[in-house]
Amino acid sequence: MASVVKSVSEAEQPGPVAANDPENEYRPNADEPFMNPRQQAYFRQKLLKWKDAILAEAQGTLNQLQSDSLREADLTDRASSETDWSIELRTRDRQRKLIAKIDAALRRIDEGEYGYCEVTGEPISLARLEARPIATMTVEAQERHERNEKVSRDD
Repeated sequence: MASVVKSVSEAEQPGPVAANDPENEYRPNADEPFMNPRQQAYFRQKLLKWKDAILAEAQGTLNQLQSDSLREADLTDRASSETDWSIELRTRDRQRKLIAKIDAALRRIDEGEYGYCEVTGEPISLARLEARPIATMTVEAQERHERNEKVSRDD
């Protein structure tokens, strides 16, 4: 069971890029025009690979659920298994929501809006997009948004 459950941070991050893969040698940089076709293709590929990895993990979970039984004789073992599966299913739910964000980012690429802040319209830094390809706001706009949310919750 422990091999099936992954941490949320692992599940929400794009997978590692193979160093010897010629397709992955290109890295967007600030010296080229922002969101040129090559950058768009790079981020599209990054998003699609991330989505495929999430879907493959979900299929593995489904296969595991279908093959494993939660009928342990010992109540403690059963409770432990149910807790593990509960965590796994919550992780899969988070990933389902993440897939929706990936699909939205892919739509933004198609519409020519990818890489631009939805609040200010300014370009989102390439470093931020590398780290979080589904980002919709600049770091500054995101920080303002989070501060405003915190103030609203405190009221």
